[in-house]
Amino acid sequence: MPQKAFFIGPYEEGLVEAVKPWMISDQAFARLKNAYAWRGRIKKRVGSKPFESATYQGIYEPLGSRLRIAITGVHGTTDAAGAATLNLSTDPASYGTMWNIGSMFSIGTTFYTVWQTGAPATMLQTDATTTATFDTTNGTYVFVGAPALQQIYWYPALPVMGFANYEEIALNNEPVIAFDREFAYCRTGNAWARCGTGAAATWTGSDSQFFWSTNYRGTANDNYYLYVVNYNQPDHIRYWDGATWTAIYPDTRAYVAPANYTLQTARIIVAFKDRLIALNTIEEVGIAGVYHNFTQRARWCQNGSPIGGGAPTCIDAWYDNVPGKGGWIDAPTKEAIISAQILKDRLLVYFERSTWELVYTGNQVLPFVWQTIDDRLGAESTHGSVLFDKVVLGVGDVGIHACDGLQVTSIDSQIPDYVFDIHNENAGLDRVAGVRDYSTDMVYWAIPVAPANGVYPNSLLAYNYKNNSFSEWRDSITAFGYYQNVADLTWGAASFTWESASRTWAGISGQSQFKNVVAGNQEGFTFLMDRDIARNSYSLQITNIDITGWPVMVFTVINHNISVADFVYVQHVQGITNMDGVIYKVTAVVDANTIWLIPYDPTTNIPVGTYTGAGVLSLVSKIDIKTKEYNFYQEAQQIAIHKVDLDVDKTVNGEIKIGFYTSTAEEDIANTAATSGIALGDNVITTQAYTLYPLEDQQSRVVRPVYIQAEGDCIQLQFYMDDEQMHDADIQLSDFQLNSMTFYATPTASRY
Repeated sequence: MPQKAFFIGPYEEGLVEAVKPWMISDQAFARLKNAYAWRGRIKKRVGSKPFESATYQGIYEPLGSRLRIAITGVHGTTDAAGAATLNLSTDPASYGTMWNIGSMFSIGTTFYTVWQTGAPATMLQTDATTTATFDTTNGTYVFVGAPALQQIYWYPALPVMGFANYEEIALNNEPVIAFDREFAYCRTGNAWARCGTGAAATWTGSDSQFFWSTNYRGTANDNYYLYVVNYNQPDHIRYWDGATWTAIYPDTRAYVAPANYTLQTARIIVAFKDRLIALNTIEEVGIAGVYHNFTQRARWCQNGSPIGGGAPTCIDAWYDNVPGKGGWIDAPTKEAIISAQILKDRLLVYFERSTWELVYTGNQVLPFVWQTIDDRLGAESTHGSVLFDKVVLGVGDVGIHACDGLQVTSIDSQIPDYVFDIHNENAGLDRVAGVRDYSTDMVYWAIPVAPANGVYPNSLLAYNYKNNSFSEWRDSITAFGYYQNVADLTWGAASFTWESASRTWAGISGQSQFKNVVAGNQEGFTFLMDRDIARNSYSLQITNIDITGWPVMVFTVINHNISVADFVYVQHVQGITNMDGVIYKVTAVVDANTIWLIPYDPTTNIPVGTYTGAGVLSLVSKIDIKTKEYNFYQEAQQIAIHKVDLDVDKTVNGEIKIGFYTSTAEEDIANTAATSGIALGDNVITTQAYTLYPLEDQQSRVVRPVYIQAEGDCIQLQFYMDDEQMHDADIQLSDFQLNSMTFYATPTASRY
């Protein structure tokens, strides 16, 4: 029988794990890591970049993209001799209680890294300073001989615990506010700055108590307030008026002995039907200092102002024993309220294993009642719910579900076992965070996948809601939000290179009107997701480096969630030469703060010197794609594949390897042939233009043939990168896009 060509494309189905590889469709994939199906092609995962800053570039980028606090008062600025001393624990501005290894200071362009405990202990410094010490027991810093007359900035290096958008009066101006465990931060100019000062602007939650927020009115109709909760009783409910934070713990009943009935906080707070509603509440229950968690409760304020006569008790706005004021209702279930979203004027509420609606009745005596939507499917991750035009997505205990207000249905039939990999220890379910990316038609869920090193999410589940396809990416993200540029971005202000971007020359500008997805991680780094960037933003600080055991290097990276065999890209290292811009492989994970790295070739780029700080790590995405098991003829007929033509996007430096497997065997024939010297051709696919091919340097796509010469019951291809390619920074900063495959095949002997 003559050879035939079989064209495979476009790709719209993504990862399918529900059935064996031979049963999935031709356009689906049995493995899809750090890549995804998007608009008909398979593309390298969405990249990220630090927050853009015209002020801070290169080595100084973290000064603008990491959460930081400008120390206030006379001791927040160095004097003419470059000296300053302050005890953070006693200062009236209130700088919290956590002063940890891994935190950092900056004065002018000098970095000071807290790398050891002590009372006091010397900090690493990128420029010579006579004295630079920090006491991690009480937060006392001492500088002598630092840059003179300069503002002192402190980088607490705490986990990012949420983002909120504050609705201001100005049209299309919703500035982003970031939260870590103790502080709130506003994006001011080209960097982060603390929102508010003092105890009212300091929180005390754990690293699993994330922030939920909603915009609603204040005392007057034209007040613009942002209300936030973190489900931590001492922190109460707080609101931001654009200048200060105010805590409220409303009285919930007019005085009737005993007193001390107050609403302290809630898991969720939403503005709905002209009322502020607290869901899953913590309340004072008649005895001062005695609190109870009403996990099934919805409690609301009066119609109008939730503050009533003023903070913090709000006087009568939340009274539940005065008609026409506040009230509450408990759902008739023992399950806890987990998440909620407003969908088309309906408040849908996810419980642990069921889904309900809080129905508005219009009756001022009892304005809300509970109604069941589904008594079997719910959600277990508060911040994993994602709102769409017609449904709300939620991450539950048995799958990922969509609720349209009438029914709850599963959307993860292609990957039915994925949710069972969520790491339950260390409040793993609370750490799941989701967001919708409008520019990519995607949803991202940051998930701690077992086994996980440490406690923080180490994986992204990516969902393309246009074609209902999934893929899995490696990343380090604790929270998502939205950021709207106030000015168009230009190439002059970009933090990435032309080679690492896949957009057109003109495509960099005109972004101010769009919602950008902002992400943060466990060390206080923030960055923007960007589909046109082919690399990941740096997201981890290098707190210390020991190169005395070369070629094994010991890196101190606080609260990392890196795994063995990961690859990391090192940038901005000061004090050590031959290390900046190099990719290393992780050979061992000692603990949650220490990793061992090795080079690809220990005889080159041998590092020299002593680390002085400023270094950062980027996680390098390792593409790993496996196709279905193809047999283009009858299942009883074996198949011979002679060649495959791959249509790929052209890049400047990109390449990838291709492997192939026959008859469901585990052995990669291409790799075995190359090792044994059998001439099957080169299994490296370069996406660069060939100089000998006319006009290829002007093409946007190129075709690369792969000569397979294999026979079997079926054939399965794998696209991946070996260690040599993973260590090559030029390759790793390049994009990869597969547009189609054309198989040239003939049937051979029958199986029987």
